Amino acid sequence: MTHSDTRHTSLSDKAFVLATDLDGTFLGGTEKERKTLYSWIEANRDSVGLIFVTGRDPGFIHSLTRKQGVPRPDYVVGDVGTTIASVDGNHQIAPIAELEAPIAQAWGDATLRVQSKLNRFKGIRPQSGVFRHRMSYDLDPDHFEPAALDVIAEMGLDALVSDNRFLDVLPKDISKGPSLLRLLSYLDVPNQRCLAAGDTLNDLSMLALGLPAVAVGNSEPRLIEALEGKDHVHFASGHGAAGIAEAILAFDFIGRKAA
Repeated sequence: MTHSDTRHTSLSDKAFVLATDLDGTFLGGTEKERKTLYSWIEANRDSVGLIFVTGRDPGFIHSLTRKQGVPRPDYVVGDVGTTIASVDGNHQIAPIAELEAPIAQAWGDATLRVQSKLNRFKGIRPQSGVFRHRMSYDLDPDHFEPAALDVIAEMGLDALVSDNRFLDVLPKDISKGPSLLRLLSYLDVPNQRCLAAGDTLNDLSMLALGLPAVAVGNSEPRLIEALEGKDHVHFASGHGAAGIAEAILAFDFIGRKAA
């Protein structure tokens, strides 16, 4: 059995898997609230799995978990769903080729085309970093030109505006939710054993999947509006890590045994 196969099997045996956004969610709340959640996860790693589902890139995640005292995830759905990767004991993040192949195919050679087409629009500025299968921009809502969204659609790509300050250009039908589902299926993790947590519109696709979900207390109002009436979503009062802990209790995940 290979190293990757061992990790595959071990996560499928977990009684509970937390699939969480980072900024504002897993990294949100007070220092005490974060420490409480992180300590509980670390004390129960034999039964608790951890997946980061984030807009952040692998380099950021490596630094965050190796040097800043944040629990190391078992897997990562990064770059707004366009990276799907495993994480080893040395915090090295390795893309899973089988899962990323359709993402790479859907993106193709779009990077230069996106840069060229969007360069003329005001109110957006490319973010720093190296993006593999997406382009991301900082957005100024006072100067943003909505016609940019039409151009993205004409290229056969998806546009995602979140928190009224970020614009992500993604392969068609690729985002956090579909990529998380693909990973859970690959790992043989039942959907109902997973809690999805987020706080902005770029988390909507995973919070709306139907598996247990939490919109933390500091969530973007437009996310709350989009999820209104969905019984599988817990609308937490606690912010960030405290909201996640609140949902773990609400869904009775503590002490749950793997089937």
